Amino acid sequence: QVQLIESGGGLVQPGGSLRLSCAASGSIFRIYVMGWYRQAPGKQRELVATITSGGTTDYADSAKGRFTISRDNAKNTMYLQMNSLKPEDTAVYYCYADYYGWGQGTQVTVSS
Repeated sequence: QVQLIESGGGLVQPGGSLRLSCAASGSIFRIYVMGWYRQAPGKQRELVATITSGGTTDYADSAKGRFTISRDNAKNTMYLQMNSLKPEDTAVYYCYADYYGWGQGTQVTVSS
């Protein structure tokens, strides 16, 4: 069974940047949609960004202009570059891939 493993989370000050990675243990070449979601304490999991196999991207309004999703099929890895981070971005970030499902999540904390 293919696993998705997120990394790159951590503690960052407001205005800082982080790059999350989602490494798949199998090929993502034929996976049509992959995405990043997040869940803050006491809140429902919400969509952050998605990317198709053709490179088409979509973002939540809260992520537009600050976050960039990308994927490297050769490395079986998806990324989320997060800039200008705000305290309200604090959450567990999960990656998702059609057919493969969910990763285990990585904590992002934005705090001074």
